[in-house]
Amino acid sequence: MTMTRTRANTETTEQPASTETTKVSPRSSKGVKTRERLVEAAKEIFEEHGFLNARISDISERAGQSHGSFYYYFDSKEEIFREVAISVDKRLFAPLDEVILSEQLLPSHQRVREAMRRHLESFRKEARMLSLIEHVARFDAEVNTLKLARHKQLTTRVADIIRRLQRRKLADSKLDAEITAAALGALTHRFAELWFVQGAIDCTFKDGVDQLTRLFVNAIKLQEPDPKA
Repeated sequence: MTMTRTRANTETTEQPASTETTKVSPRSSKGVKTRERLVEAAKEIFEEHGFLNARISDISERAGQSHGSFYYYFDSKEEIFREVAISVDKRLFAPLDEVILSEQLLPSHQRVREAMRRHLESFRKEARMLSLIEHVARFDAEVNTLKLARHKQLTTRVADIIRRLQRRKLADSKLDAEITAAALGALTHRFAELWFVQGAIDCTFKDGVDQLTRLFVNAIKLQEPDPKA
């Protein structure tokens, strides 16, 4: 790890002087697009080479930017990795939010299944990057903090949903919502990791979605509301 950080710092000290990088504000529309290109390029490079072997020069070249341009937007490889981690995090949980927080009139069981399906699809697409984030979080405190913050946010959100269901007598009232949400979240994440990252689970996508949905529904004893009520 020390060699990697030294290398990144060396690249920082070798930043070339260039007036080109001072022409565009990072907050301008062009600056925002350039920053986004760098983040997307970094994601590709990290996925192809891993964190340790990824080079800032490769990221800059993939984004179609000069070496100096990179340092106008990011201070180091670690910093852009954190930005990539945030973007992946948003992609992973956005489909889940779309279903859970939407006002669409889906039956409860169907809503759980749709949320699970979309979440697992996103996990499958981002499996390589999620594995890297898990690895880097072990030695980068900021990445680990980001990961834990999202876990807490998601746990709180699911716990709120469980409480609403309990108030409507559609879920087991004896369950502690926070503990249940954390446990089910850990189960889902670990299952997806074993399945898509490590290849330790052999099943069809449909069966995986169906079984996780059934586990969630059975765990909270989810009931459908009485249409006559």
